[in-house]
Amino acid sequence: MLLSLEAATVRFGGRAALDAVDLSVAEHEIVCVLGPSGSGKSTLLRAVAGLQPLDSGRVLLDGRDQSGVPVHRREVGLMFQDHQLFPQRDVAGNVGFGLRMHGAARSERDARVGELLELVGLPGAGRRAVAALSGGEQQRVALARALAPRPRLLMLDEPLGQLDRSLRERLVVELRELFGRLGTTVLAVTHDQGEAFALADRVVVMRGGRIAQWGTPLEVWQRPADAFVARFLGFENVVEANVDGEVAITPWGKVPVPGGSAQGTRTLLVRPAGVRLVPTAEGLPCTVTARTFKGTHVTVHLQPDNSPRLESACALRAAPEVGDEVGVEFDTTEIVVLDRPQDA
Repeated sequence: MLLSLEAATVRFGGRAALDAVDLSVAEHEIVCVLGPSGSGKSTLLRAVAGLQPLDSGRVLLDGRDQSGVPVHRREVGLMFQDHQLFPQRDVAGNVGFGLRMHGAARSERDARVGELLELVGLPGAGRRAVAALSGGEQQRVALARALAPRPRLLMLDEPLGQLDRSLRERLVVELRELFGRLGTTVLAVTHDQGEAFALADRVVVMRGGRIAQWGTPLEVWQRPADAFVARFLGFENVVEANVDGEVAITPWGKVPVPGGSAQGTRTLLVRPAGVRLVPTAEGLPCTVTARTFKGTHVTVHLQPDNSPRLESACALRAAPEVGDEVGVEFDTTEIVVLDRPQDA
C-alpha cells in the first residue's frame, strides 16, 4: 500500500476528531472520504499531510512511518477548497512555485509548467494574472501547482466546493480522466456524494471521527451499512422494522423483503423507486404533500396516516398533484435490509 493509517487518533480538548482510524490507499487508487461537517474527514487529510500531529497511531507512506517528517518532505501534493493561489504571482509563477522551492532549474520549471498547463486545459496561460481567472480556471491552476513536483500522493480538500454545480459536474469527469491518464494516487475529502461517486474507485464514509463504511461507489450506494449512511446518501425512506422470513413489520405495515435478508430487529431502506403509486383502495393510503422536480423524474412526498413520510420517484407525466389521495405498494427489488438497527 502506498498510504496506510494505523489506529490514527487526533483529539481536540478530550474529543476525538479521529478515533483510531485504519485506512489504506493503494498506488494509482482514487479514494474519496465523505462525511458531514465535524466527521473528521479534513482532520484525516491534515494528519496525512503532516499539518496535524497524531496523538496516537501512525501514518505510513510506502511503509515508512511519517512521524516527525515535515510537510515538504512527505512527497504529497495538496489542493485546498479555496485554492490558496498567490495573487502577486502570475499563473506560471503559481504552478512553478513548488518546483522552485525544490531547487529545479529555470528551464526545467518552464518546461514542466508548460506541460501542466496544457494538461489541465490552460495552454499558453502562464503570463495571465490570477485575479483575471474564473473560478474554474483557478481550480485548474491550483491542480497544476499540486501536480508540478510529481507527488506520490495527491490530496484534495473539497476541491470543487466553491464552483457552481454545472462546472463541478464537468470538472469532476475531467479530473477522473486526468488522474487515470497520469496514474495519480489520490486521497480526496468532500461532503458531496455525487462528486465522490463520480471521482472515486473507493469511497469512505466517516461519522464522529470513525469510518462508518467503505467500499466501491456501487457497493456503498446499493447497500449502505446503516441508517446514518443511508440518510447521508440522501435516502429518506428509512425505518426500524422486524424482519420475519420475507416480510418486514414496519410503521407502513407489512413490507416484502428480499429472500435471505437478515432477520429480527433491523433497519429497512426503501428506495424511492420502490414506492409505487396505485389506486387508493389497492395500497397504503397516502396524501401527496409536496412534489420536487428532479429533471428526469419527480420526487413525490407522501404522508400516510400515523406513519413516517415516504418519498416516491415518479415519471414526469405520471406524478400526482399536491393534495391528491393515492395508494402505495412496495417493490421488493428496491428494498434493502441493512445489517444493523438504527441505534447500533
